[in-house]
Amino acid sequence: MNQKRETNVKVVTVAVFVATFMTAVEGTIVSTAMPTIIGSLHGVSLMNWVFSIYLLMTALSTPIYGKMADIIGRKPVFIFGLILFTIGSLLCGLSNSMEMLILSRVIQGLGAGSIQPVAFTIIADIYPIEKRARVIGLNGSAWGIAAIIAPLIGGFIVEHLSWHWVFMINIPIGIITIFMIYYGLIENVERKKTVVDYKGTILLVALLLSMMLGMQSLSNKSVVVPITLFAISIIALIAFIYVEKRAEDSIIPLKLFTNKTFVIQNMIALLVSGYLIGFEAYIPTWMQGVLGLRASLGGFAVTPSSIMWIIASLWAGYLLKKMAPNRIIYISLIFLFISALGLVLAPITSPFWYFLLVATVSGMGFGLTITTTTVATQSAVPEDEIGVATSFNTLSRMIGQTLMVSVFGIVLNQKMISGVAANDKYTMDMMNKLIDPQTATSLPQELLPGLRKILFEGLHNIYIVGLILIILTLVLNLMEIRNKKLISDK
Repeated sequence: MNQKRETNVKVVTVAVFVATFMTAVEGTIVSTAMPTIIGSLHGVSLMNWVFSIYLLMTALSTPIYGKMADIIGRKPVFIFGLILFTIGSLLCGLSNSMEMLILSRVIQGLGAGSIQPVAFTIIADIYPIEKRARVIGLNGSAWGIAAIIAPLIGGFIVEHLSWHWVFMINIPIGIITIFMIYYGLIENVERKKTVVDYKGTILLVALLLSMMLGMQSLSNKSVVVPITLFAISIIALIAFIYVEKRAEDSIIPLKLFTNKTFVIQNMIALLVSGYLIGFEAYIPTWMQGVLGLRASLGGFAVTPSSIMWIIASLWAGYLLKKMAPNRIIYISLIFLFISALGLVLAPITSPFWYFLLVATVSGMGFGLTITTTTVATQSAVPEDEIGVATSFNTLSRMIGQTLMVSVFGIVLNQKMISGVAANDKYTMDMMNKLIDPQTATSLPQELLPGLRKILFEGLHNIYIVGLILIILTLVLNLMEIRNKKLISDK
């Protein structure tokens, strides 16, 4: 009699690692290449859309993928996301305008909506809780490896080839991962006979889309558009709650929100992720636009953050055996407060090594926070809802990043617009060229200090907002009174 095939845990773990690595490389390389992309496509005013549309599509699709993973299994959902992400990467690489790049990022983001939450869910499936935090920490090493490799590759590609190729690197990685998951992950899924929550899904998409587009439209001179979009989001929220209370199998079970730990941990993930996108997206801009460093060095400025993320994730696995999640979050927020304050107080003359130090401290905070909130969220729900709970945790992080990248974009653009308007020698085209070191050399040398001061002040304002986010998170964590350890210390 033929034995039933079982999941190859090692192969699947490596595949999840590779998928995480692909996502990590994509994020780091895009941040490294963004100043060059801006200089090439003349799109400083659209810069935040390259990040925000990707995050928006990820956020919109994440809860849907999470629910589908619980219904039809992790494997088909994960593979579908990998295929979509790979196609999106190809289209990004073929883009020859800022508008085409943004549209291609839509497809890439829809694929990422599957990869991130389902990867965590697969880990939860194949590892018991006492090993899960450690494996999540080890999986986080993909970010550290990517942080070391991506700036080197990205810097080389940008300086010697073309920025288009920074997206092409995802294609072979995506194909390899698809085959590894296809052959390594064996699921015996009993397909649930369920009524698909079409109404809830449509209303959730309407809610998220209108809310996030409303944030994007805040920079418009007219207040009609943002007010209209926010009104639609409120109506959609009310309708979503009404429908979900009566749904036979809701896309996001409302009973999850009666769990205080679940709600607070996800809110913490949202706020910290908002600060995270400001750190990762704009530090390379600071390095290249203000300090005038090469693209590769600009990317390396955030490398210590990813490396320390690994160490902090492993530390979180140990701490979860010793103390309650809220106490671990206090530790993580101390690191993040110090890093945010360091950026707020940094003068325009701050040297490169200073940012390496700030990134080191930031990585400890990010690693502790994200790992702890992920495990705490999974542990707060029944086993048959781990998929939807994990996807909601990822959704929370995506919402935080999407909302805040919009806010940060508005803060930076408004400062640049006012700075340029105050001096008739400056133009927004000059700001585009300044951010890319390769085109900054074409600017009149006597204008560089003034232009760099405008960019610096805009970035400085971004990190003031980031510091406020960390303070709000500290206040929120005070509301979490749970003092129970999630993992027994055996």
